[in-house]
Amino acid sequence: MTKGIILLSGGLDSLVALGYSKDKYGICLALTFDYGQKSAHKEIESSAEISSYYGIEHRVIKLDWLREITKTALVSDNAVPTENLGTKESAQAVWVPNRNGLFLNIAAAFADSYGLDYIIFGANKDEGATFPDNTEEFRNQISKVFETSTLKKPKVIAPLINYGKDDIVKIAMDNEIPLNMVRSCYNSGEKHCGVCESCKHLKNALIANHGEKYISILFEK
Repeated sequence: MTKGIILLSGGLDSLVALGYSKDKYGICLALTFDYGQKSAHKEIESSAEISSYYGIEHRVIKLDWLREITKTALVSDNAVPTENLGTKESAQAVWVPNRNGLFLNIAAAFADSYGLDYIIFGANKDEGATFPDNTEEFRNQISKVFETSTLKKPKVIAPLINYGKDDIVKIAMDNEIPLNMVRSCYNSGEKHCGVCESCKHLKNALIANHGEKYISILFEK
């Protein structure tokens, strides 16, 4: 029986990647990373709830040193972008140095130690347009690296790589994935702020799929 590990932030993409592919890849362990991001507490809370829902082990990995070298808005006192979204400038404003590369390498260490066959993460078409570590090229290259850097040789899987946010919300609804548990906001409020880029993507995708009931649950009024 094959088994997998997933990078789980509690956001839309990682939640749906888990719910959509848990059985196919035998996902049994989720890793959530705390690198001092504004939303760390809420991401950990959401990821723990999601992991419990799906009956998988959940571990939180603290990376204090990553906060020290990250100067962008996800970690610093700078406000997260609310304008000119989807541009290189907005992407740079929330860039964390080598984040997916680092997270996947840590997951590969767990896979190598635990004998896991797959590493799953929520890369998708929309974010791949502005973030190079959300592309098929990146997924393919880092999967090749693990062929020589590990004994287990786990394969990196991005089940949503060809889907945009609207498609991802539709997948969630079609597969009864608990969108009420999602935490996609860049900020630290009790509910989603509704104005950061991640919130806007989620809200627009919910509206496109007639998911207004989730908007009232997830977002500030």
